[in-house]
Amino acid sequence: MGKFQNRIIIITAPSGAGKTSITRHLLSVFPQLAFSISAATRQPRSYEKHGVDYYFLELEEFRKKIKGGDFAEWEMVYEGKYYGTLKSELQRIWDNEQCPLLDIDVKGAIHVQQQYPETSLSIFIEPPSVEELRRRLESRGTETAETLQARVNKAAYEISFKNHFDRVIINDDLDVACHQAEAIIRDFLHI
Repeated sequence: MGKFQNRIIIITAPSGAGKTSITRHLLSVFPQLAFSISAATRQPRSYEKHGVDYYFLELEEFRKKIKGGDFAEWEMVYEGKYYGTLKSELQRIWDNEQCPLLDIDVKGAIHVQQQYPETSLSIFIEPPSVEELRRRLESRGTETAETLQARVNKAAYEISFKNHFDRVIINDDLDVACHQAEAIIRDFLHI
């Protein structure tokens, strides 16, 4: 059994809080980590590749995998849009003698923690404020007024769960947040 078997690092946050930027930074710093590719039923964006950014699955295939118990966690994040972490993906990373790094939503993060209570580390990335989060999401230019409001409302709700996680990092300055995450992971992995 490898050094990192069953160890999992979870990065979670409301959309727009910076979890993907911090995840990318951590992957560039720690060769011991491997990005856990989530499964999703949504259509890929123009720059996304199957098996690299996500495993893009048809809705029926996703539901079949749910029934088969193939997910460590899954959620219907938005109406008709499912996301999840395949157990086979975690095992692929452990078989490669690495520690999976999950970049997942808040509910999914809570589910993974419940399944791996002794061997997971969860880090919640908190935006400095809901207003700043709104500004960040607006600056992406990918949201309609309706979807922006839905994401902001969901973010405010998700922030209320921050105390369910092992560590909280307020991402007011990305470089500072990245260095805080590095220190937490060095301690968790003893490296």
